[in-house]
Amino acid sequence: MPNKTLTIVSACYNEAEIIQDFYTSVKKNISKISDIDIDVLIIDNASTDDTRSLLEKLASKDKKLKLIFNKRNFGHIRSPYWAMMQTNSDAVLYLASDMQDPPELIPELVDAWLKGDEVVLGVKTRSKTNFLFHKIRGLYYTFLKKITEHDIIHHSTGFGIYSKRFIDIIKKINDPYPYLRGMITELGFKPKLIEFTQNRREKGVTKNNLYTLYDIGMLGIISNSIVPLRIISFFGFIISFISILIGIYYFFKKLIFWSDFSAGIAPLIILTSFLFGALFLVIGFIGEYLAHILRYINNRPIIIEEKRINFDDD
Repeated sequence: MPNKTLTIVSACYNEAEIIQDFYTSVKKNISKISDIDIDVLIIDNASTDDTRSLLEKLASKDKKLKLIFNKRNFGHIRSPYWAMMQTNSDAVLYLASDMQDPPELIPELVDAWLKGDEVVLGVKTRSKTNFLFHKIRGLYYTFLKKITEHDIIHHSTGFGIYSKRFIDIIKKINDPYPYLRGMITELGFKPKLIEFTQNRREKGVTKNNLYTLYDIGMLGIISNSIVPLRIISFFGFIISFISILIGIYYFFKKLIFWSDFSAGIAPLIILTSFLFGALFLVIGFIGEYLAHILRYINNRPIIIEEKRINFDDD
């Protein structure tokens, strides 16, 4: 009977300072696993430093290391998702290349998969990184869980192992901008959770910023819930009703106390500011949903590749 197969997938962008350490650590932990054919697939988002040349040198010596080089930086959501879609192994294990997802957890994830769990996720219940960000993420996951119809996995970044059955299902979905960690429970899979402490980044510069955090946070909301749209419609109805009552009140007051009535500039400014604030909030949420719909309508390729290395046998 042939051995089971596993592909370890990661994505990178300008990780020249740490990519060698990442590769070495992954290979070290792979060596602890027996009777499974394991290869590694790294997708590069058009790095502008020495990351690509370092990866090419590693791949020239290790045919089990497969590389995909993108034409441009397609971002932190689409690139790893695309790489996972290019596999045909019995399972795919995804982890970040910045070493904050500990490669030391690979044997434990694989062991859980071999025992029958189709999806096994690492969840960072503790973090050595920014304490405030970790708490804010916790509040975000709590909020997301309350507005969705299915379970949301707290503190999951997608780090984990996925069976071929799961990967084959999401290949058919063909989502151009997927919220992968939300798909797991939405499709009915019940992942096994393995807790870990997230390490600090020791080398290089983090690619996460306010925009990327907002991007993944908003994607999680609009991919998993229509509650914000319903809140907006309800909120808009209440504000409109109140505004009409205020308008009627001031109209009759003006008619009755025509000479003595003075509207005052302060209430007018407060009311106008409140209404415009509510209006822009509503437009912002609707815009996010429309942008998500537009990605489907455009039907553009998820990724455009420049070249592949060590895919000759596929």
